[in-house]
Amino acid sequence: MREAKYHVEVKTAEKAFKVDKKVREILKGAVSGKMMSRMKKEYVECPVAGRQIPFLECFACISFIRRVRGVVHCAGEGFGLRE
Repeated sequence: MREAKYHVEVKTAEKAFKVDKKVREILKGAVSGKMMSRMKKEYVECPVAGRQIPFLECFACISFIRRVRGVVHCAGEGFGLRE
């Protein structure tokens, strides 16, 4: 099991973030439509990218390990999408 280098809090925004079509395609089978629309309003302060990113991009990232009680465990190995 990978070790978490960062623990990042998930925050909620007023408006939904625009999420890339490639990210939606990656998560299509793993996340229901209702849950995906709720997750579009969530974001994290990504320590690897150095900016705010939508949670769905974080969820599809190669460094994402797990999300527990509103906190993302991140490996910090790099920022990029899973294939």
